[in-house]
Formats: sequence, C-alpha cells, structure tokens
Amino acid sequence: MLLIVTYSRGARQTLRNVCSTHGETVVRRFGRAALLAETEFGALLALRLREKHGGDVQIEHTEPFNEFAAVPAAVRDAAAAYENRDAQSTPYAKFATGTDHPAPCDLRDSDL
Repeated sequence: MLLIVTYSRGARQTLRNVCSTHGETVVRRFGRAALLAETEFGALLALRLREKHGGDVQIEHTEPFNEFAAVPAAVRDAAAAYENRDAQSTPYAKFATGTDHPAPCDLRDSDL
C-alpha cells in the first residue's frame, strides 16, 4: 500500500478531494493521511499530490506486518505473557525482571 501523509492545509484539502473522488483506490483514511491501493492509479494519485504540494506530501511504501516472519518468538511470547499478567499496573520492565522475557533495553536496541 501507499501511505500518503500531508503537512499543509492545502495538501490536506487535496487529499480529501482525492479520497472522496477516488474512493475505490482509498484503502483507509486517517484525517491528514491515507492508505492508497498499491496500483499504478494509486501511484498516479500520490505523485499528483506531491507534484502539486511538493514537500507537504510524504509518500511511503508500506507492507503488511507479518509478526510470525518479522518478530522473534521470544518477543511474541513476552507480549502474550505481559498481556495476561496478574497485576495490570505492573510495568513491563518489572514484569520481565527475573524471567526469560527480554528486557526493555534489549528490545529497544534490536532491529526487526
């Protein structure tokens, strides 16, 4: 999909117009941002926005997040265990201490 983010009033207005006119190409709309279908028409609309508004339009290529392919099992297990913890007010750092779950600092320093 193509993620379109706008940073000016004019660009947002044009994005709204594009979304209302070409609803079949819009996957989802988030106010000042929208996801467009990954088609040549979606690319045309995105590039048209950038051509008209320059740097006020950011275009990103997104991929669906496959947690089983991208995230190690230890992180998935830690997320599940943390969401099923007994005390909901326990911060993750305290929860992970003394367990096999990864520490927050290790998670922050590791790229996916």
